Amino acid sequence: MRIVFMGTPQFAADILEQLIPQHEIAAVYTRPDAVRGRGKQLAASPVKMVAEAAGIPVRCPRTLRDADEQAALAALEPEVICVAAYGAILPKEVLDIPAHGCLNVHGSLLPRWRGAAPIERAILAGDAEVGVCIMAMEEGLDTGDFCVCRSIPAEGATAAQLTADLADLGASALLVALNQVQAGHVNWVAQNEDEVTYAEKIAKGELNLDPAVSAVVNDRRVRASGAAHPARCVIAGRPVTVLSGRVVAGGTPALAEGRAVLAAGKVYLGCAEGVLEVTEVKPDGKRAMEASAFAAGVPALRGEEGTWSRA
Repeated sequence: MRIVFMGTPQFAADILEQLIPQHEIAAVYTRPDAVRGRGKQLAASPVKMVAEAAGIPVRCPRTLRDADEQAALAALEPEVICVAAYGAILPKEVLDIPAHGCLNVHGSLLPRWRGAAPIERAILAGDAEVGVCIMAMEEGLDTGDFCVCRSIPAEGATAAQLTADLADLGASALLVALNQVQAGHVNWVAQNEDEVTYAEKIAKGELNLDPAVSAVVNDRRVRASGAAHPARCVIAGRPVTVLSGRVVAGGTPALAEGRAVLAAGKVYLGCAEGVLEVTEVKPDGKRAMEASAFAAGVPALRGEEGTWSRA
């Protein structure tokens, strides 16, 4: 089929890579180049890099509400527009352009977690599974009918791991949906409005660790975190980003809320309920390292006076 693809982050780029050999990609739309990474340099989106490497025309409009942009899109005569984490609202004029509508690869098991951060919200809520749905786009926020859904277990996984896995799952689901559209036999399923939950954007500081909550909650924050929204705390007076950890089974060693200790080469944080073992950290201004290496330079963690707190 003749397709226009719209997406921006690596999640979308992974899907595009699997779509290219199977269909005619008339053009790719992505967000304009932006300042990215530690170097604060202007850089192309992952989707733009994949498209350019494949020789596919790329457009980076700041808005799709402009009449000239809409006319340029219509001139491509797409049969379907495929969308994956594009990062901008598609107005009705755009939704009406393709003959077979717009398909969105949404990273949740709809109607659960409509919105911007479905994977992170699923982790924070302790969902047993996550998934992707191929949804027919309409003007509402992720309200359209869906035709193909796939799921995987979520227990113990990080947002980065699930994002990569769901990109692969989403690509295969999208190819199935496109085959159904092409054949004219799509089994659309309406979303149950009684089961809707919303995945609000992660707020600044929302994933910071807190001794006043349980180890389970802190572990979920670590697993939901990433470069844009780190899981930060202060251990023995040292601000750090916690990159990985786990809930200690049985709560051993027993630690009071707000206590921190290095024991048997491992760093433990006492929470309101349970104990969190921290396995990798990034101290402010330094490289990422094993938590034990960090603790070796913090004498307080080798005694009884070690504490930790919110950042």
